[in-house]
Amino acid sequence: MVATFVIFLREGIEASMVAAILSAYLTKIGQRSAIRYVIAGMGSAALLAALAGVAIYFTVEQWADTRAQVIFETAMFLLAAAVLTSMSVWMVRHAHTLGDDLRDRAEGALSKGERRGLFFLSFQATGREGLEAAVFTLAIVFSPGGKGALLGAALGLLVAAGLAIAVFRFGVKIPLKRFFSVVSKVLLIFGAALVSNAVLNLQELGWISFLNQPMWNSSALVSDTSQVGDFLHAFFGYTASPTPLQAIAWFGYLIGASMLLKAERHKIGSRRPVRASV
Repeated sequence: MVATFVIFLREGIEASMVAAILSAYLTKIGQRSAIRYVIAGMGSAALLAALAGVAIYFTVEQWADTRAQVIFETAMFLLAAAVLTSMSVWMVRHAHTLGDDLRDRAEGALSKGERRGLFFLSFQATGREGLEAAVFTLAIVFSPGGKGALLGAALGLLVAAGLAIAVFRFGVKIPLKRFFSVVSKVLLIFGAALVSNAVLNLQELGWISFLNQPMWNSSALVSDTSQVGDFLHAFFGYTASPTPLQAIAWFGYLIGASMLLKAERHKIGSRRPVRASV
């Protein structure tokens, strides 16, 4: 529940930021009537992502408690971790230029006299967020700690919608750069949990047969099936009997992804012009 709440909160705020930038630009240039194309594009993308997620879920649910389901879960864990990492890198790379990029593309669409270009622009921007959210949700729903995933997603969207309304109607200022920076770091922990879960599945499938003996068993302290254990599993990838390879994968992903984001920030910082001192 916590994982999907944070994910949908982030995706919802990012999508609303796209809508705000495009709407503000269109209003400024006297094209307020074109905002409906932006809304239609966002709504269509969100609906398509939701339908795709539901279709995949009910298809895979038919494989419940089978080897095929475990294989699908493992693939989703790895895919979600990869998408999460690329999403975080994308945000670092485009955090300072997102508004300008959207305005330039909107201006290009309007200069051609094709307002439907705005539809595809918002569809693409929102579609990316929707597909990312769908991948994460499927990965969490099919995991052992997936209870309440849909409730968390709904709450995340509600909070994101509330913040969007507060920004648009009441002028509330949200430090988006800091918000996305903090959330991206939290999501890296989810990514480490996903990779750890994938390794556990691969060991249970017999595809990885080394470093697979449990290091300890903490079931007496926190059981995997308890509410606390379920929360810790969804948030941190906790298991009562972790294997050495799980621990290596968890720390390896977290360290590697953190170093990747740090390198990307350094690269972006080195490209910015330095003001000459007077």
